[in-house]
Amino acid sequence: MSEARDVIIIGSGPSGLTAAVYTARANLHPLAIEGVGAGGQLMLTTDVENFPGFPDGILGPELMMKMREQAARFGTEFVTADVDRVDFSSRPFGVWVGGTEYRARSVIISTGASARMLGLESEQALLGHGVSTCATCDGFFFREKPLAIVGGGDSAIEEAVFLTKFATKVTIVHRREELRASKIMQDRAFANDKIDFRWNSVVEDIVGDGRVEKLVLRDTVTGELSDLAVEGLFVAIGHDPNTNLFKGQLDLDDEGYIVTEPDSTRTSVEGVFAAGDVQDHTYRQAITAAGSGCMAAIEAERWLAHAEHVAGV
Repeated sequence: MSEARDVIIIGSGPSGLTAAVYTARANLHPLAIEGVGAGGQLMLTTDVENFPGFPDGILGPELMMKMREQAARFGTEFVTADVDRVDFSSRPFGVWVGGTEYRARSVIISTGASARMLGLESEQALLGHGVSTCATCDGFFFREKPLAIVGGGDSAIEEAVFLTKFATKVTIVHRREELRASKIMQDRAFANDKIDFRWNSVVEDIVGDGRVEKLVLRDTVTGELSDLAVEGLFVAIGHDPNTNLFKGQLDLDDEGYIVTEPDSTRTSVEGVFAAGDVQDHTYRQAITAAGSGCMAAIEAERWLAHAEHVAGV
């Protein structure tokens, strides 16, 4: 077991790396356990054009590399491995990586969320090359192109309506014959001339050489296959927060996201903070994740200062 640190950061997306920058500059000597999939979802993104400060855009992996370099410059120590388990029931908190036990007075969790995927080999091959999981992030790149979106809930319909600002047409592919979205969202979709529907359909394959050219759809009733010519596919079948580590340790909501106090990153355990998509149902943007990482760092710093003051009284 190593000596207890002021702060350990679990995760290394925009929220975790921003927290690392702020805690390092506060002389808290953070240890960032960045995980094998270091950098988060932006590592799967090609062009990022909506992160402030980059007027010509920047590649997702390059942005994460720059954020990591900045955190390292101020003294953040990195461990490139996954956390196996945590113990928030006693202080200092315990974090285990393989056979190594780390202890910390405070912990910032920034493990993010993973978009649910269709599970196709072609989907992985074309991710970032016409296949996307975020309309807000990538819709701008698909101006004047026919698009498809998979899903039937509120998020899928909201993204479909958003994409009509850019696309020539948006086809909603849904495995059932009716949507799960709320009536108001359904009404918006049905009233939009740019939106078509392929009911009782699932994506069997995504065809394209370096970019999406068409989808192969399978009718869930008849089994019949058909082609749909599109130049982009948006997968909107939900996200899963990466919170398995924290079940039984922290309060989670019904969807598995970490519950934080209003206008705060504080969790149900004093001294443990959560930032980014692991606690954000709504925005899921790099800039909002970075902002909450800043919040978590400042709250951790203030909490540590208060705890030290109380201990010294």
